[in-house]
Amino acid sequence: MVPNARRWTTRDLAAMPDDGGWKRYEIIDGDLHVTRAPHIRHQGAAGKLHVRLETWSEQTGLGSAFQTPGVIFTPNDAVIPDVVWISRDRLASGIDDAGCLIVAPELMVEILSPGDLNEQRDKEVKLKLYSLHGVQEYWIVSWQRQTLEMYRRTAAQLQLVGTLLVGDTLTSPLLPDFSTLVGQIFQ
Repeated sequence: MVPNARRWTTRDLAAMPDDGGWKRYEIIDGDLHVTRAPHIRHQGAAGKLHVRLETWSEQTGLGSAFQTPGVIFTPNDAVIPDVVWISRDRLASGIDDAGCLIVAPELMVEILSPGDLNEQRDKEVKLKLYSLHGVQEYWIVSWQRQTLEMYRRTAAQLQLVGTLLVGDTLTSPLLPDFSTLVGQIFQ
């Protein structure tokens, strides 16, 4: 650790200039992570998952799906996942005045961006963060490999329960009667 290293906070994020959406600014354990706007295939996979989750949510009335919401766990941990699903009860008490979530959604979804650092952030750093803050399921989607890794809370932490391929059907005990073909996410 570097002595007197800067620890970024959500207050710092609020002071960032608006760049028209070309960059995402996230803070994890006080470290600033800046990524550029994602690849169109990345956005396509996120959009398809969002639509399927939101359609299911409207049919069941159990919650809502959101694409790229701000999620603030602590002043030093603020992220912008690609998709989340949150139950009606958590959503009712989990939004701040700026419209960010301040409670952990039950489901967080990250679509992998190219590059080892991006993959490490999603598969290690965010996995640890989401596990620490009580996320029930975490899906890591690779549009390049056309896979979906599913992590589920077991013994107070998120554990990998399986990797789904194009021919598999995505279901979850968290989302009763929800299902979609994995291959359709990448079309």
